[in-house]
Amino acid sequence: MFNRTTAWILVVALAAGLGLWAARQWFGPAVPAQPQTRAVRLFPEPRALPAYSLQQSDGTRLVPGELQGHWTLVFLGFTHCPDVCPTTLAELAQAQKQWEALPDSTRPRVLFVSVDPDRDTAIAAGEYAHAFHRDTLAATGDLPALESFARSLSMVFMKAPAEPGAPPDRYNVDHTATLAVLDPQGRMAGIVQPPLVPADIAADFRMLTKTMGR
Repeated sequence: MFNRTTAWILVVALAAGLGLWAARQWFGPAVPAQPQTRAVRLFPEPRALPAYSLQQSDGTRLVPGELQGHWTLVFLGFTHCPDVCPTTLAELAQAQKQWEALPDSTRPRVLFVSVDPDRDTAIAAGEYAHAFHRDTLAATGDLPALESFARSLSMVFMKAPAEPGAPPDRYNVDHTATLAVLDPQGRMAGIVQPPLVPADIAADFRMLTKTMGR
């Protein structure tokens, strides 16, 4: 049986524990609630990207500072892609049309990065992307720069040999179909995975632009 001293020790320990729990509830660091999204899967904490430098279709360099101030969807692809790339860009164009009314200073952006530097120049990537929506940004770079950029987004791509008997330039490029979501600080904040639903993507990015600011 417990003696009186043991009982008092238990009472004091319980009170201390309850006090610590209450202090954590009232004075502990507040964890910001993640907004409810339909298509965008936000990470608990965004992560900064390492330095990168790609060539944009307008002739300027794409460096981290260029992607600040807007929510951005990043898609890796290539202009000779037979199915995934045109389908994805067409679906993203539908989403872009739904947020066109937002001010240019805060409007979300779509960035198409060609991972086929042997066939795609930055200008060619831009012409391809703009055929789907005029606001889509486009860029590419040399292979090391592209590999580094893709790796920073936890994405991969790989050149696949041409089919037997086909011309050597008829190769394919296997690449991640998931889209990266960058926040207005240029950090990787989440992903969007196929299948894409343009209405849900548009709703999420309008909400993120409004509630999470620039």
